[in-house]
Amino acid sequence: MYNIGDLMIYSAHGICRVDDICEKTISGITRMYYILHPIEDNHQLTISTPIDNDKVVMLDLIKQDEALNILSSFKKPGIKWNDKPNVRVNLFKDIVNTGDRKEIAKVVNTLWRKKLESEQNDKKLYEQDQKLLNAVQKILFKELSLSLDKSAEEIEELVKEMIKASR
Repeated sequence: MYNIGDLMIYSAHGICRVDDICEKTISGITRMYYILHPIEDNHQLTISTPIDNDKVVMLDLIKQDEALNILSSFKKPGIKWNDKPNVRVNLFKDIVNTGDRKEIAKVVNTLWRKKLESEQNDKKLYEQDQKLLNAVQKILFKELSLSLDKSAEEIEELVKEMIKASR
């Protein structure tokens, strides 16, 4: 269970802070709820979710040693590229939905490598791939930055350097 003030990964909303824990009655059922807000949106969005909600991913932030391990994984190739866009995007989304940051980092790694390769050939990354990369990278890099006490921009630069050095 999380406490007020704790940070967590909440589904596709990314890193959220627990603002409150309270009892709510919805449709005649009384349960305990987390009141959350994504840390990146300046309180624009408030999320209310049951504490025992098993339909969404709620995860603790990774620790420093795991963050370093994930960061170093960018020195190696990611996931095998599938040339069929719909198959690839569905596979990548399935991986992201597991919440496994090591596997998510492999998705980001693969998309970054493909993006760099496309740019070298004066092309762009497929639009669905770019959208997924933007969304997932933002959450992953922010979490790594919090765990490693660096900015998300510093994490992005480190990742770029590792990928370029390993090509």
